[in-house]
Amino acid sequence: MSEFKEPLPDFRDPPVIETLLGVQFSPPQSFSIPHLGLYWNEIRREYPIQEIRPPLIPTFEEFESQPGTVARIGIGPLPEPDIRCWFIDSTSTQLIQVQKDRFIRNWRKTERDPSYPRYRNLKPRFEADWAQFCAFLRRENIGTPEVNQCEVTYVNHIELGRGWESYGETHKVIRFLSPPPPVGFLRHPEIVQMNTSYPFPDKRGRLHIVVQPVVSRLLGKEVLQITLTARGKPESATTEGLSAWFDLGHEWIVRGFADLTTREMHSEWGRIS
Repeated sequence: MSEFKEPLPDFRDPPVIETLLGVQFSPPQSFSIPHLGLYWNEIRREYPIQEIRPPLIPTFEEFESQPGTVARIGIGPLPEPDIRCWFIDSTSTQLIQVQKDRFIRNWRKTERDPSYPRYRNLKPRFEADWAQFCAFLRRENIGTPEVNQCEVTYVNHIELGRGWESYGETHKVIRFLSPPPPVGFLRHPEIVQMNTSYPFPDKRGRLHIVVQPVVSRLLGKEVLQITLTARGKPESATTEGLSAWFDLGHEWIVRGFADLTTREMHSEWGRIS
């Protein structure tokens, strides 16, 4: 249950261009590369496009280390050979990623489907696809995955010319930054980057925020990218346990994004609440 009583911030035209809901689990010993092909055969009608990518290393949020140490800890490369499969729908908007210890579902903004479908619609689709994947593993006598981390990620693209004009005006986007002094030596930065993290209460996870310039594949020009990732261990790997953690992670992302950005940008995006 949320510790906040205020409703979640909401925007009519949020700058989100990609979302991710995913789980990491202990790799089943009997899972192998051919199973990825068998699974694709089950979902191929809805996800007819596939791509092969390098696997992601396991990542955990640790709370026993000293403050200031890196929280995203990999436990070493996965045994070779190993791969990660992308299964993509015909619009290139919906995407499932699978490897032997990871199941991820993405939504991506495209010219054909530019409207953000909202978390209330994305979460049930993840839950349905995850349930189908788990049913597939049971039929293949692989067993039920033991989830050890959940992740929610939102990627936002902030366009130049919409409330700000240059990196010297990044303070008009990021509330924590101060405007350049009217006189002085360092006045107008050429580039701005930021990397921060915030712990959840009771060590339930962390919110990671990365701010950096990137080239937008949709716009074909440089934008300020704000990536918010909530990651942590659910209280249980049941449907209810995963659902509760995703709600918590989503809340931290939405409230964190609203805290991070300025009221002027909120007006630009049409803040509702």
